Amino acid sequence: MKQLKRARQERSWNQQEAAARLGVTQAYLSMLERGRRSPSRSLTRKLMRVYELPPTVLPAQEVKQNVCADFLARELGLLGYPGFAHLRRGGRKMNPAEFLLTALAQPSLEARVAEGLPWVVLRYPDMPVDWLVREARANNLQNRLGFVVTLAKEAAQKQDLQPLEQKLADSKLAKEDSFAELNDSERHWLKEHSSREARAWNLLSDLRPDSLRYAA
Repeated sequence: MKQLKRARQERSWNQQEAAARLGVTQAYLSMLERGRRSPSRSLTRKLMRVYELPPTVLPAQEVKQNVCADFLARELGLLGYPGFAHLRRGGRKMNPAEFLLTALAQPSLEARVAEGLPWVVLRYPDMPVDWLVREARANNLQNRLGFVVTLAKEAAQKQDLQPLEQKLADSKLAKEDSFAELNDSERHWLKEHSSREARAWNLLSDLRPDSLRYAA
């Protein structure tokens, strides 16, 4: 992993010094830096602490189903979202890509969490895109994720998000969807008030780029 070697060199440590701080042998660290070994999850977390690496180095494992709203809020806070700064203590960070799809996989996603998802896209541009797109398609989440990416792109005028947006658009689903389970009156209201960006992804949502507090 070139990222490990670069982080070590930025601290002016040789491999022996870095290995001692990490609790591994110099030979093993050398294999990690050359990509010949993959660190365990526990070692990855130690690498994050010692090298101050972002959570995108964590393995993206699975899309979790039926998690509670408080769990999502806490994880979003741990990732650094300003809206949940008071929730940054306790728990362990997830890979941002894993968090995004876990949030989007919930049958009812709280509005306060949904509003933070475009921020995740912008804050962590080095997410594992291939895993993100593959798992989004496998879980039929490409429309929800595409909408989040579009919101991020439009709010921050980040045209470099267009390739990811297009990959998701290539497998866009025709079925109407939403971030929550809606009753008839809520569905009717959202059909009238959904944003242009939501309609483009066959979603019922009034989220708009200019309504995101922290994504711009």
